[in-house]
Amino acid sequence: MSRNLDLDLIRTFVAVADSGSMTVAANLLHMTQGAVSQQVKRLEDVLDCLLFVRKTRKLALSREGEAFLAKARQLLRLNDEIWADMTGQSLRGAMRVGVPYDLVTRLSPALKAFAAAHPHVDLSLVCAASPELGDAVDSGHVDVALLECVASEAQGEVVCVEPLVWVNGRGSDAWQKRPLPLSMVDEHCAFRQVVLGALADKGIAWRTVFESGNIEATAATVRAGLAITTWLASTVPDDVQTLTPQAAGLPALPEFAICLRFPATVQPAAQEFARYVRESMAHDAGTRRAQPLKMA
Repeated sequence: MSRNLDLDLIRTFVAVADSGSMTVAANLLHMTQGAVSQQVKRLEDVLDCLLFVRKTRKLALSREGEAFLAKARQLLRLNDEIWADMTGQSLRGAMRVGVPYDLVTRLSPALKAFAAAHPHVDLSLVCAASPELGDAVDSGHVDVALLECVASEAQGEVVCVEPLVWVNGRGSDAWQKRPLPLSMVDEHCAFRQVVLGALADKGIAWRTVFESGNIEATAATVRAGLAITTWLASTVPDDVQTLTPQAAGLPALPEFAICLRFPATVQPAAQEFARYVRESMAHDAGTRRAQPLKMA
């Protein structure tokens, strides 16, 4: 009896696991949704287990699916490496990656791993706010981009979803002041309108302390106790603290999605880079679940 796994089925499984949607996976794989569903069912039949469970808004991995995903990634990576080595079809050329300022550090493991595996690809970063990066993708000025947007309005492939949190300097009383002193990266920041709208709904007056495209300068005003800001939970440095909205009298903020976006014509290098991003962020998310963020 054959015990060989079908790599096409595994590739489809990973695409569905990464996107949380058979519809999105079908678009990525240039297949129909029905074909994706059939391939997942065939793989479940071969492995004699259920790989996905239906959640409210998306598909989620079952316990068996979670255990299989890491090995599936390893198998596909080895297959792709062997193919490239034996055929001499290594990736080459230039690739421009768009990334918001606050995600540069989080993206560095994927950048490092991709650069090591594909030394003939010349990587360059384009840093800007998410709305600007969305325009750059649509115009073809970047080959792949990570964008931040309210989870309920996500466009592109959702890599992960996480909370937007209030951030305060340790020992600072800036969060108690009125008007509330705010430090935002710049007027195009994806968080800005959401944050200002939430404050307006709660009737909290605010004032801008500092605005700049430099996230380190924004962080410096928070560390100095001059203002508070908002960041994705995964990007909050250890030397500042998050505020629980209810305890601080601040409005709750919506979850944000980190999405991959591609132009109409997708480079093979961009597709490969996206795989590194998915794996890196999935690993990062698992680490953060094991070490939950402490809320002040």
